[in-house]
Amino acid sequence: MKNLSNTMSTALYLKGFLIISIIILTSCNSNKKTEMGNKETPDEIENSDTITLTDTQFKAGGMQVGKITQQAFSSIVKANGMFSVPPASQADVNAYFAGYVKEIDLLPGDAVKKGQILFTLENPEYVQVQQDFLQAKGRLNYLKLDFERQKELIADNITSKKNFLKAESEYKVTLAQYQALKKKLSLMNINPNTLTGDNIRSVIKVLSPLTGYTTIVNATKGMYLTPTDVAVTVTNTNDLHIELKIFEKDLPLIKEGQPINLRIQNDQNNVYQGKVHLVNKAVHTQERTVVIHGDLVNPSEAQLFAPGMYIEAEILTETTKHPALPVEAVVNIDKNYFVLVKRNDLTFKKVPVNVGVTSKGFIQIVNAEDFKKDTEFLTKGTFNLITE
Repeated sequence: MKNLSNTMSTALYLKGFLIISIIILTSCNSNKKTEMGNKETPDEIENSDTITLTDTQFKAGGMQVGKITQQAFSSIVKANGMFSVPPASQADVNAYFAGYVKEIDLLPGDAVKKGQILFTLENPEYVQVQQDFLQAKGRLNYLKLDFERQKELIADNITSKKNFLKAESEYKVTLAQYQALKKKLSLMNINPNTLTGDNIRSVIKVLSPLTGYTTIVNATKGMYLTPTDVAVTVTNTNDLHIELKIFEKDLPLIKEGQPINLRIQNDQNNVYQGKVHLVNKAVHTQERTVVIHGDLVNPSEAQLFAPGMYIEAEILTETTKHPALPVEAVVNIDKNYFVLVKRNDLTFKKVPVNVGVTSKGFIQIVNAEDFKKDTEFLTKGTFNLITE
C-alpha cells in the first residue's frame, strides 16, 4: 500500500508540472505575438507614407501637380514706423497778435481750404494799430511834398541845409513807420489799401495757411491767445509719406527706389506697396537707428491712412533666384516640412524637405538637388492629404 501511495503522488506531481509548463509556454507565445503585432513591417511603413487617389478625388479636390522652378527671392530688411507728412504739409496756426477768441466753429477732422477763416480774435489794441497807420499815411503826403520842395530850394541856395536835413529826416522816419504799420496790418489780414477811418475794426481774422484737415483744435471761444499759443493744427494728408526706422547695421543695404511692402497693425492681410524715397545719413545716437522716407506707389491709397498710424514694413533689397515650389505644396508639421512627390499616376509619397525664404507665393527648397529634374509634386491640396 505504501508503494502504491508513492507512485500516485509522483504521477500527480508530474501532471501538475506539465500543466504549469504548458501555461508558461502559451503565455510566452501570446506575448511574442502581441509584440510582433504592434511592430510595423518595412512594407507597412512604406505604405503609411504613400497616398493613392482616384481620378474623381483628384478632380473634386481641385488638386494640381507641378515641378520645382527657379523663382526670384529678395532679401528683406524689416522695419517699423508710421505714416507722416513733410513739414510743408502741416502747419501750427497761431495769431501774430494777442487777443480773445471771438468766433470758432472747428472740430478735429474738419476739411479746410487755404485762405479760409479758422477763427477770429478781438482786442482794442488792433484799433490803435489802424489809427497809427492812417495818421502816418496822412503825414507822409505832406512830408514828401515838403522834402521835395526843400530839395529844390537847397539846390538853388535859397534855404539852409538845416531845413533840408530836417525835412528829409521827418519824411524818411514817417515813411518807415508807414511801411512797418502797413506790414503789420497785412499780418492782421487787414487790407491797408482799403482801410479808412470808417472801417476801423477791433476784430481780426485768422486764415488757414494751407488746404487740408484740422487735426488739432486747442482754441475755444473766449480764450485769450498769445502769439506763441498754437490754436489749430492743419494737415494736408494728400502728401502722406512713409517714415521707417532701420538699425544702423542695415544701412548699407538700403538704396533709393527699393520696393517696400507695408502692413498696418490691425490689418495684416492686406499688403500695400511703396518705395524708398530718401535715406537719412545720420544715426540716432541712443536708438542706433536710421530714418528712411518712402512714398506710396499708389498715391490714391493715402486716403486709407492717417498721419501717426503705425506700420510694419519690409524693404526688399538684393534679388536672387532659388529653386522653389508654391507655398501650398509644402506642409509644416511641428516645424518639419513635407511635400507629396508623385510616383506614378495618382500615387504620391510623403517626403521631408528643407525650406528657406518665402516670397510672392513661393517657398525656397534648399535640398532641391535631392530630387530629379522632372520630379512632380502635388502643388494644391497637399495640406489636407498630409494632415488627414
